[in-house]
Amino acid sequence: MSERTPRGPGLRASLFPLTGPLRFLLLSSFLIPLGSFMVLPFMSVFLHERLGMGLGTVGVVLAVASLVQFSGGIVGGALADRIGLRRTMLWALVVRTAGFAGLLLALRWPPFAIWALVLTCCGAALYLPANKAYLVHGVDDERRPAFLSAGNAALNAGMAVGPLIAGPFVLSSPGWLFAAVTTLFLAVTAGHARLPGTTAEHPTGSEDTAPSGLLADVALLPFAANALAFYLYFHFQHFLAVYAVERASSAFYSVVLLLCFTLVIVVQPLASDLIRRMPYALALAVGFTGLAAGLAVLAAGTRAALLAGGALITLGDIVLFLKNDLEALRRSPRSDAVVFGQQRLAAGLGACASGVLGGQLYGLSERAGHTGWFWLLAAAQCLLLPPLLLTLRRRTARRPVPDDDHEGALTRDDTDGRVPGR
Repeated sequence: MSERTPRGPGLRASLFPLTGPLRFLLLSSFLIPLGSFMVLPFMSVFLHERLGMGLGTVGVVLAVASLVQFSGGIVGGALADRIGLRRTMLWALVVRTAGFAGLLLALRWPPFAIWALVLTCCGAALYLPANKAYLVHGVDDERRPAFLSAGNAALNAGMAVGPLIAGPFVLSSPGWLFAAVTTLFLAVTAGHARLPGTTAEHPTGSEDTAPSGLLADVALLPFAANALAFYLYFHFQHFLAVYAVERASSAFYSVVLLLCFTLVIVVQPLASDLIRRMPYALALAVGFTGLAAGLAVLAAGTRAALLAGGALITLGDIVLFLKNDLEALRRSPRSDAVVFGQQRLAAGLGACASGVLGGQLYGLSERAGHTGWFWLLAAAQCLLLPPLLLTLRRRTARRPVPDDDHEGALTRDDTDGRVPGR
């Protein structure tokens, strides 16, 4: 009989009392996406209508920027492993602040907008792995889901509020908007300069024996599962706008996004301990089933279907994204920052593949006059592709795990020899 996974402390007990640095870091996790999403969601409109770039050029610029922002996280994790978490976050914010300041210059010299956008994405890629690693540094395994969920909730709150604030000003007063965002990032950067350093910012072991490759000791199953989850989720992220606006309105599309953000903010922290204790195989089944159900519902094309489909997809990704990160931390001996960077690389590869392959599928269904089939094909992939992950289960186990219903669940001693906070 397998050992039962112990129930962790409640959400409030897991998070409180918070130290001053962690309170500031959670506040920053709200302010940084707030500032970013006052600008980035409108970049296609700004580049096309304000700066006069062709839509083809705009698409290429945004594709490159997205790939850099996601996949560059693996470089951010390696840099944090080398120079420390606080210094990596600080340099990342300097780069990102320079990017938003560059958008001001782009009002006079339009081609500069491309470099400014790439700078902001480079800063994001460098920042997030170090931010997550600092947030869970020294936190025991049972409390880590609560801290990661709190960070995700703050991030999604900023993403939800930013567009609401900036929407009226993007085209009418972009100079003032870019100046305000640059000022916000200068303040956040100054605050990060006052954060204390951590006591274990580098992997233990000698330099000769520590793994140095960006993908050395990658947790293959969580990496592959994360890439697949982002590939399927970004069918929704990339193509819902054109589908929803055509059937409802841009305002209703904003309502759907607000519902999704709210679910992440409210549900993930409350469910974090349940997700931690959930067997990994069960978490994958629940998450991908939620994605499949939501994508299939979207095919109906009604307003109710858009809301219900968005909710189901969000509930599925709440389970998948958090559990994949926790499982990657459990299986890999690398530092937290490197693990988060590897997971960001997986996310970038999945999102990029979704844009390329999903775009072809959506185009075919649109030309056929049945865009609902696009969502049904995506839902079918949610059911057909995840079983391929089962072939990786035994190959990636670092030690024998009982083949029962509790495979992949964390226990008090189930840390694969890792030091919490590494």
